Amino acid sequence: MSRRKGGSVTVEDGQDDWNVLILRVRDHRDKGAFAALFRHFAPRIKGYLMKSGASASLAEECAQDVMATLWQKAHLYDPTRASAATWVFTIARNRRIDALRKSRRPEPEDLPWGPEAEPDQYDTLALAEETAKLAEAMALLPDKQRALVERAYFGDLSHSEIAAETGLPLGTIKSRIRLALDRLRHKLS
Repeated sequence: MSRRKGGSVTVEDGQDDWNVLILRVRDHRDKGAFAALFRHFAPRIKGYLMKSGASASLAEECAQDVMATLWQKAHLYDPTRASAATWVFTIARNRRIDALRKSRRPEPEDLPWGPEAEPDQYDTLALAEETAKLAEAMALLPDKQRALVERAYFGDLSHSEIAAETGLPLGTIKSRIRLALDRLRHKLS
């Protein structure tokens, strides 16, 4: 590693030198050391990201972000845990994963604006008829079955919660609900 007349730092391609530069950024906020790291790692990060499938613009953006992270979080670098290149490329890999996740997020659905349309009268009448048929079929169920179906479907309770409330065995609850649903299916079909 050597310092040029203009204050910039040049480095041989040795791993220890990159570690020293990150430590200088970490400990002294050395802009010359950062510039040398940037010149070396930014194009390599961009190439790495493009080989992994990123577009040139996304790779450039991620490379810039990685180098900004190196400057801001140099205090987190520990040369005993990883080499400089490993640390930098781990940051790059994580940025790439974040970018992929962000690009795969579904777009929020378009919410309707304004008053809702009136439901079709035919649909309203059909729903009322189905509701009346269901009420009649429920009334024909034995009391024990009807009570369990009401708790499970109208009370939004799980079978285990019903068992805890009633003290009945879980198998009994499941059997009664299954029998009740079979009877309802038969009555409604």
